[in-house]
Amino acid sequence: TWYWNRYPGARTDSPSNVYQFLFSDELFNEWQWSERFPSQGETERYLNWVADRLDLRPNIQFNKRVSSAIWSAEDACWMITSEDGSQVSAHFVISCMGPLSAPVIPDIDGQDTFSGTIVHTTLWPQEDIDLSGKRVGVIGTGATGIQVVQTIASEVQSLTVFQRTANYTIPMKNDVYTTAAPPQADRSELRHRTRETFGGFDFDLEQREWASVDAAERRENMEHLWAQGNLSLWVGSFAEQLLEPAANEEVSDFVREKIRTRIKDPSLAEKLLPTDHGFGTHRVPLETNYYEAFSLDHVQLIDVNAEAIVRLTSTGIETTEQEIPLDILICATGFDAVTGALTNIDVRGRDDRSLAALWAQDVRTAMGMQVHGFPNFFLTSSPLSPAGAFCNAPTCVQHSVEWISECIGYVLNRGAAIEATAEFEAEWVAHHDEVANATLIAKTPSWYTGANVDGKPTRLIGYAGGVAAYVAACDQVKDDGYAGFSIY
Repeated sequence: TWYWNRYPGARTDSPSNVYQFLFSDELFNEWQWSERFPSQGETERYLNWVADRLDLRPNIQFNKRVSSAIWSAEDACWMITSEDGSQVSAHFVISCMGPLSAPVIPDIDGQDTFSGTIVHTTLWPQEDIDLSGKRVGVIGTGATGIQVVQTIASEVQSLTVFQRTANYTIPMKNDVYTTAAPPQADRSELRHRTRETFGGFDFDLEQREWASVDAAERRENMEHLWAQGNLSLWVGSFAEQLLEPAANEEVSDFVREKIRTRIKDPSLAEKLLPTDHGFGTHRVPLETNYYEAFSLDHVQLIDVNAEAIVRLTSTGIETTEQEIPLDILICATGFDAVTGALTNIDVRGRDDRSLAALWAQDVRTAMGMQVHGFPNFFLTSSPLSPAGAFCNAPTCVQHSVEWISECIGYVLNRGAAIEATAEFEAEWVAHHDEVANATLIAKTPSWYTGANVDGKPTRLIGYAGGVAAYVAACDQVKDDGYAGFSIY
């Protein structure tokens, strides 16, 4: 993530105290963050420092692109082949490709005729792109697009933002630590705390019921969470906001009201205010001066629902209303989330079954840890787990890796392979769907449901029961001797 995503303004939406590894006292105590929400550069430096501190580089093959992973029942191992033809065999495989690593590239007529530069944010070049004085277009106003727009608006000659969906946002309160970061909590306590909350942060959902609190106190609570400058209004408020239309409409109105006060032009406000979905049913970005960028004379917003992109020309973009001259087109058009990276690889399990073919019909997993028919193949940041969408990434990644490591240790003493049973996978899918269908998120088209990729099966991609419930379910399976999994 933090190597490839070096676009302007890239930074975490999770605070640095929880966006780090919590399995080691040495790592926890020796690294000092310079900001509450670290930039891409600092986050990448941290990960490189961890790799060196733990001497991991000798065990990593760099600049390798895996093309296939094929299971051999006879040898009880996987053969992993890279595009350069090199191969590695392994008894166990753990997929750690991340949920947002397969970019969706827009298919716009005339791309081969455009004389300028086209770049997807996740493929931003190492040598950077000089945007100063350039005529720039940005397609997309999700979390990435917002970071790009607010960062480059003041340095470009002109900026045209193409928006399909307006999004709710929360203003980021980013403290810069000029001397040293505030004292951190006890590592083990913080590790435990992040695994007992809904979103894997050190704050949790409101324990009171929405209806038990009067409107004035709910407003006070929203104001308090808004002032925190983090994601707590989304995943640290009343659970009913994500479950009940009335509660969701209240917080949606609150956020729209906050946004409206920052937009001077009423017609522009109507474009930037989200009305087609409720707060929290899409990914909620943090922003810094995003709306103020549109008050600049050289920045314009195009609503592609009313003014569609027709084609690229040699000098810019043609819409149904005008031709806009561009030097650079930035595509912040998102990802084939959670499943895309794996389905781009030819993964074949027992009886030559194809993971891509299976998931093209129905995205299924057993707790997000395995897929039936794929022995010894483990997943992280996977479908039907919180890490698929609703978890502070380091919290869920560390939990998954620890669970998988213990599982492999258990298997090594008892057999050659472990595989989720069809029955257990079906039980987990049914439980996942029951939880998902109780939410407003599952009823709202977004990348959370696969709606941003043509032909992708519709299912809420992340487990909506929360991190604490998920960790408890995984612990129960482990304590029961990995019930639901066959060891042979």
